[in-house]
Formats: sequence, C-alpha cells, structure tokens
Amino acid sequence: MKVLPPGLQAHLDSGVTTLCWCWRLTRRDGVRIGFTDHDRGLDFDGTAFEAAAGFTATEMKHAIGLGVDNLEVESALASDRLGEDDLAAGLYDDARVEIFRVNWSDPEQRVLMRAGSLGEVSRSGSLFRAEVRGLSHYLQQPSGRLFQFTCDADLGDGRCGVDLESGAYRGSGSVSAVVSARAFEVTGLEAFADRWFSRGLLTFKSGANVGRAIEIRVHRRSETAAAIELWQEPSRAVAVGDAVEVTAGCDKQLATCRERFANAVNFRGFPHMPGNDFVTSYLRRSAGK
Repeated sequence: MKVLPPGLQAHLDSGVTTLCWCWRLTRRDGVRIGFTDHDRGLDFDGTAFEAAAGFTATEMKHAIGLGVDNLEVESALASDRLGEDDLAAGLYDDARVEIFRVNWSDPEQRVLMRAGSLGEVSRSGSLFRAEVRGLSHYLQQPSGRLFQFTCDADLGDGRCGVDLESGAYRGSGSVSAVVSARAFEVTGLEAFADRWFSRGLLTFKSGANVGRAIEIRVHRRSETAAAIELWQEPSRAVAVGDAVEVTAGCDKQLATCRERFANAVNFRGFPHMPGNDFVTSYLRRSAGK
C-alpha cells in the first residue's frame, strides 16, 4: 500500500487533479534522463523530465510472491538524449527505471509508483518498446560459486589477480582494413602471439564507436597486421583509422591459467572434479584374468 505525501493526498481529495506520469532512466554509467507524458517538461529531484509525445505505458501487473512484475513502455525515438544507436549499443541494458505519479502544477507533490530495471528492448523504425522488470527478477538470477571444471572468475578481476594493465596483456593499434561488419585488420599488434587476444576485450578509442567495448571472438597474427573478429557487430560501422585497445583473453582452462598467465594459484575452477564420464564408467576385467 502506497503512503501518499500529505500535499498529494490533499490534491487527490480535492476532486480536480493535474496529474501526469514521469519516467526516469539511470544507466549503469550514471547518466540520468527523464521523460513525462505531460505536454511540457518538468524538473524535480535533480532531473529534467522531457515532454515525450506518444510515450505510453501498459498497466502495471503486480505478482504475489517472487513472481516478476511486468510493465511495458512504448514511444518514438524523438529525443536527442535517447537515440536508436545508444539502444543498439547496449548503453541502456539493465538501466534502473523509476516511475512517478506527479502533480504537474506542483512537482514536489509526487509519489514513486514503481522501480525496476530495463529488460528486453525491441525496435521498429522510429518506435521502440521496452520491458520494465520488477526488482524481484534479480532474485531469480544465479549467484554464488559455480562448481565446474573451468574458472568462474573474470580475467583481471580481484579473484583472478592478473594485472591487465601490464604491457604483456594489453596492446593498441588502428584499423587498417575492414573485412566485414565484425571483422577487420589492425596494425600495431604484430608482436603478440596468435590467438593471444581471443576471448579478450576490444575497446574503440576513436571513431563512431568510441568508448564501446566488445568481446573478441578470434585473434589471428600475421607479419603485417592482426586479424580481429568480434562476437558482436558494433552498433556503428568500423572505419579505417579507428584507434582500438585490446586486452588478452582466457578460455578458463587450468593449463591456460598456468602456462599463459602463471596464475594457477588463483585458478577458480575444479579441474579434478568427477564428471559425467566418471559417473557412467564401470570396471573392466583386464586381459588374462
């Protein structure tokens, strides 16, 4: 049950209301943007809420227990602050969403109706539809240690301990040729061994995709340039001359951890754990017995 501020409760009791909806998105990098279905912009709580014509939402569905609450919002990509390229680039993935009911004649009279995170986003031309998931969906995500053969740490994090700032595991260069939307050649990485950056991370330092980081699928070494293929197509076209920075990758195997990174002491997998082959195995009589 919502407890309304006294001012807003009095406004509702008056019988004549001036109410609107306001949505605030907070990206994982801290950027905040706001929208309202009112015909003019509003400002409160340090956020400017832009009037967004056609910004509509479905009814809120609340589930009992740990079921995930669902809500969808739909609008046109008409704002300079919310563009198709940013959505495609993943800048709004898992962004925090807050939905307010506001008295537009006095924005201090408001109540937070719903908080959650941005889920699946679909686009069609200049329109987009976004799913808003309730906070309970985080309780359905896997957490804790994984008991498996391979390491469950991320290369370079606190549990791994490998220093990715070291020149041995980091390189930089520039795009010299574009093969396809996900594949191109980079000069400046010729000193690194073949597949050294496979499963690593490539970050664009200039060009249309500046700041975007994408996982590397395959790194091939040649005498004149390195061939890079990404797992995911960048949201904008890669061009010759784009500066990139790459970090080494890891296939999570104990042998790789020991031989490439000399870091077996921090290996976070269970390489000697019996697997399905052990469960289904059986004794065999040796020859001559």
